[in-house]
Amino acid sequence: MRHFGQDILTVADELTEAYAEIFTAPPWEHRNAEETRSAFRERLETDAHRPGFRAVLALSDSGGVDGFVTGWTTPSPFRSDRAYGKVTRRLGADRVDELLVGALEVDELGVRSRARGTGLGRRLLSALTAGVPEGRAWLLTWDQAHDTLAFYRRTGWTEPEPLPGRETDVVVFLAPAKPATTP
Repeated sequence: MRHFGQDILTVADELTEAYAEIFTAPPWEHRNAEETRSAFRERLETDAHRPGFRAVLALSDSGGVDGFVTGWTTPSPFRSDRAYGKVTRRLGADRVDELLVGALEVDELGVRSRARGTGLGRRLLSALTAGVPEGRAWLLTWDQAHDTLAFYRRTGWTEPEPLPGRETDVVVFLAPAKPATTP
């Protein structure tokens, strides 16, 4: 696995191809591959410059990207673009500030079909979140990505309860609680 900061842009083409392959397959098969590729590449150019940006890539023997994970420190004020408004609706502004702001936001995690079932997704997620202060990390996913939901639950990520009547089509997960260290 290789760790990246802003230098992720040196492998942007390979990462973009992997992203497009992963996120136009089920359950995202309704997405247009070219639009998905273009939108991700544009976002990556911006995301790489976010405070606390980091990425981990797993490369195949031939140098292709088998899997990746990206993230950054969630800023204050909490964003409202993309799916962030749904996160605030689901949890409420006070809980967003308490649970998410200042934590590592896992933005994208993807593993190509040829590398699934090998534990790669778990290793990538662990590598990205290792050393995060107080183990504070979070992510969101689509409620129709059933295999993805099951993966996060199996790896110990937990879902804060949505406010009553505030369910959305996104699900928020918090990193597994780190055991307290004894002095």
